[in-house]
Amino acid sequence: MAKIERVRTDLFRVPLERRLTDSTHGVMIDFELITVRIEDADGRQGLGYTYTVNHGGAAVATMVERDLAPVILGKDAARIEERWQDMWWTLHYAGRGGHATSAISAVDIALWDLMGVTAGLPLWKLFGGYDPTVPVYAGGIDLELSLEELLAQTDAFLDDGFRAIKMKVGRADLRQDVARVAAMREHLGDGFPLMVDANMKWTVDGALRACRALEPFDLLWVEEPTIPDDLRGNARIVDGGRHAIAAGENLHTVYEFAQAIDAGAVTLPEPDVSNIGGYTAFRKVSALAEANNLLLTSHGVHDLTVHLLAAAPHRTFMEAHGFGLTAFIVDPMPVVDGHVTAPDTPGHGVALDFEALAARAPH
Repeated sequence: MAKIERVRTDLFRVPLERRLTDSTHGVMIDFELITVRIEDADGRQGLGYTYTVNHGGAAVATMVERDLAPVILGKDAARIEERWQDMWWTLHYAGRGGHATSAISAVDIALWDLMGVTAGLPLWKLFGGYDPTVPVYAGGIDLELSLEELLAQTDAFLDDGFRAIKMKVGRADLRQDVARVAAMREHLGDGFPLMVDANMKWTVDGALRACRALEPFDLLWVEEPTIPDDLRGNARIVDGGRHAIAAGENLHTVYEFAQAIDAGAVTLPEPDVSNIGGYTAFRKVSALAEANNLLLTSHGVHDLTVHLLAAAPHRTFMEAHGFGLTAFIVDPMPVVDGHVTAPDTPGHGVALDFEALAARAPH
């Protein structure tokens, strides 16, 4: 495989199709998209990207441009683990997570895409291959929607082919959360896969109280009931909450996942390929989950993630994120009867419409 010849980084502020709300991030009307395009000496290209919520995208783009691109230029594009380690240690003192692993993620994803293009294989096969048809759920970011709007959104998700749905909880009055979940369960019927996401809103005692109140509604899981930093508290929730507990979108290193799993603080690891360190790190978290007999889910960027879950025998539902890039993806994956199918095109198969995105570059 040829050496890395060029690295291009771009930053865009992308409007959301509708106003989104959850319990900790407030109102979201757009997000920042950071793209990385890597070209080797033979002219082949790989694409990677990550995103930030509300703030921080410029810092990620700067890290790629100033700190990571010089580290990988001129190096063998096929030695991805070596490139990853070089990037990790370059940013280690200033990073060990956060913006640093988001920057590494975008580059790593681009390197794996280039690897797949060069090999002529889709990434899900390059990762070993299991089943390209992956169950998917609609992740609503909908805390402040009225009940009528929430149910209308649910019907739209069903019309779009989804057969599993996650809704937001974490209102100031737990009784409102309970009433909304009860209405959703009645609307969807018994047995329909329904999850809730508190976005770290509750204290440990508050989470235990909420889990007990939500027990009658047969939830597939409760997500991020409290802050990820409190491993003992999360373990208390796992032990006493009477639900499966999904978490991980705010864990940004393999080591954090290892500590959470060892502490019994999570039953459904949920890494995000765009902030954990890319495909390289996500696959290590996947192996940790399998070795500990845990099912695996995911957060965000489902267009990229589908290859990882298509190669994982212990996967459960994949999230189709509310931050979807559908309007800017040349050929988005359709949802058919609750599933998406990983593409058979080389690499990850995602092509962005950079002409359309150009109007979203900050001035």
